[in-house]
Amino acid sequence: MSNTDICKSRVCLENNRCRHSNEALMTSSPKNKTIPDTAAVQIALCDLNGVARGKRIPGSQVEKALQGSMRMPLSVPTVDIWGRDIEECKMIFESGDGDGICQPVRDNLLSSPWLGPDAATLPVWMFKENGEPNEVDPRQALAWITQRYAEKGLTPVVATELEFYLAPLNGPLNNRGRDFTSENILSLQLLDEVAPLLDAIYAACAEQGIPADAAISECGPGQFEINLLHRNDALLAADDAVFFKRIVKGFARTHGYAANFMAKPDGTSAGSGMHLHFSLLDTDGNNVFDNGSEDGSDLLQSAVAGVLAAMAESTLVFAPHFNSYRRLRPNTHAPTSICWGYENRTAAVRIPGGSPAARRIEHRVAGADANPYLVMAAVLGAALLGIEKSMTPPAPVDGNGYETDAAQLPGDWATSIAAFESGSMIPELFGQQLREVFVQLKRQELSGFLEQVSPFELSTYADLV
Repeated sequence: MSNTDICKSRVCLENNRCRHSNEALMTSSPKNKTIPDTAAVQIALCDLNGVARGKRIPGSQVEKALQGSMRMPLSVPTVDIWGRDIEECKMIFESGDGDGICQPVRDNLLSSPWLGPDAATLPVWMFKENGEPNEVDPRQALAWITQRYAEKGLTPVVATELEFYLAPLNGPLNNRGRDFTSENILSLQLLDEVAPLLDAIYAACAEQGIPADAAISECGPGQFEINLLHRNDALLAADDAVFFKRIVKGFARTHGYAANFMAKPDGTSAGSGMHLHFSLLDTDGNNVFDNGSEDGSDLLQSAVAGVLAAMAESTLVFAPHFNSYRRLRPNTHAPTSICWGYENRTAAVRIPGGSPAARRIEHRVAGADANPYLVMAAVLGAALLGIEKSMTPPAPVDGNGYETDAAQLPGDWATSIAAFESGSMIPELFGQQLREVFVQLKRQELSGFLEQVSPFELSTYADLV
């Protein structure tokens, strides 16, 4: 059974095409193996922070779950990073917090061997009782953008590069443990030391149909990067990133490590990013960014212009947490200026070199802590607006992008929240309910952090002021 079989969305029915279906995803992984009745199966829904929320059911209830009969409150995607309801959320207290229907995003389970030999996960997304999408489900937000591309005969081809840190499981989370004590960029020896963990990650990715590519040791002590190959389905590419993070964290624990995707787990070491690469195909399968030159087509230029125009007000999506803004600092290989350039890693948007047939855009702003669904919705949505409005970008940056006079990204969480709330392009990227809830969510989390006084603050000020 596919999502098309169960979707009752008025928009989908009128267009005779279900924007919620994902046939490529459903055929990308092996079918279910036999699940014992006593096996642990997790029903996993991605919330606005990119955190998995859901239920644990016995294997005997799997068929029921696969048929889309699981229910959870519609507000589940909106809880804050600590798992608490948003105090101001109207959809909870004014509507009675009704249930939504959890539909599987694929017709097979994902094995979760780090939880046990028969453990499995069923990823779901949420719909209302009448079949309409739950607007605060981040996967639905991306589906809306991909449908708009489909209506124009365009298909985004998307890939992510995800950085993360490993630390000894019982050691400090900022990676100053015994295993990783210094920077070791592109070290084969370091990859050898964690080879058993990498082997387990790659095996799980292969089983789940996640196209994991090259692994490298990165700039920070204990920092690694694994690239995921391009998909011609943005929903599938976002699923890859979400499930990949779960695989890394799960297997890291079984190998004696703690893996974290914080943007900046150590203030003196490199931050972890989630770089997004994308191009666009027309109905004949041609890359519309390719015009045979190094510059790329007019459509590429317009897409870049749209991405830059929406960047400041979208920063809350790319840097959604208190810790995120420790990464966005000058001269750190994380962008601070709203600029673009060819083969320039100091710019927020980079146009990689190589064959014109592979011409693409690399968006370098998002941290590894960001929600892949929302990041792709924001970037692809802004690029589409740039194309629709035939926007023209400023001149590309040559040299150090940190020294350009271009506008700067918001430098703190509060400024980003305000920019997102008042942004003129954001309403064209996200629905009203998601916008309102996301702002409430981030303000509640900001308040929680502002109530905390760090030991460093106390040691600096207590006896001196």
